[in-house]
Amino acid sequence: MLKGLTRAGIGGSLTDERLIQLAAQYQFEAVDLEALSFIERTGLEQAKEILAANEMRIGSIGLSVQWRTSEEAFQEGLKRLAQEAAAAAALGCTSCCTYILPSTDMKSAHFMALAVRRLRVCAQILGAYGVRLGLEFVGPHHLRTAWANPFIWTLQETLDLIDAIGEPNIGLLFDAYHYYTNELTVDDILKLRADQIVHVHINDAPPVPVEQVLDNDRLYPGEGVIDLVRFLQGLQQIGYQGVVSQEILTPTAPTDSPEVLLERSRQGFEKVFSAAGLAR
Repeated sequence: MLKGLTRAGIGGSLTDERLIQLAAQYQFEAVDLEALSFIERTGLEQAKEILAANEMRIGSIGLSVQWRTSEEAFQEGLKRLAQEAAAAAALGCTSCCTYILPSTDMKSAHFMALAVRRLRVCAQILGAYGVRLGLEFVGPHHLRTAWANPFIWTLQETLDLIDAIGEPNIGLLFDAYHYYTNELTVDDILKLRADQIVHVHINDAPPVPVEQVLDNDRLYPGEGVIDLVRFLQGLQQIGYQGVVSQEILTPTAPTDSPEVLLERSRQGFEKVFSAAGLAR
């Protein structure tokens, strides 16, 4: 498994180039960023050179298409998706991810019908460029009632949605935080196949009752109560070899420098990866 970073948890408004350089300096192997905007700023060949010079890869891009609201917004977003997929593929990235909120103001059945159709279209466009689509279930209890009607927040529900969409290039974005807030165990991981997982996020949770865990109150790996050692060992046991990207959402923006936060991140990864027997 490759150690990766998102911008969440490292502070500041780093350029893609600086993010890549710092990630390499602090012993990370992948970064999640938007490939198309990176190429538009630097040019394709320069973007490739920056990645190669830092021995870095792009772990995942985000799905920019707004599939959760109006049909007009969805159709408008599709116009750029092929370009984004082509850019990702050009830089060697084969993953694109999006999250599913656990409640909605739409009627649940109607929203499910829209989600299946819209995500199928997105998966088909991405698949034409060899890019997979990862769906992230979101577990914190407070979001399950944040909108009027319940939707999807469990692993099994997400697997059922993936089956309903029915495209071969769609799978899970598997986040340690949502694994924890769903009170899953390593046995649940062992029921999965590695090819069902597109991408992984890692983070930690504070020592409060699981029902009180907030989505935007995450800790760095190894600083909280999630059994990340078993989480990683489970992924290793099923043969997952992709990127494990840190994603730390916090109530307020960090005030420490990116360098301080990256060193904190590096130490956190080292702690849990070493304990899981995955140290390089």
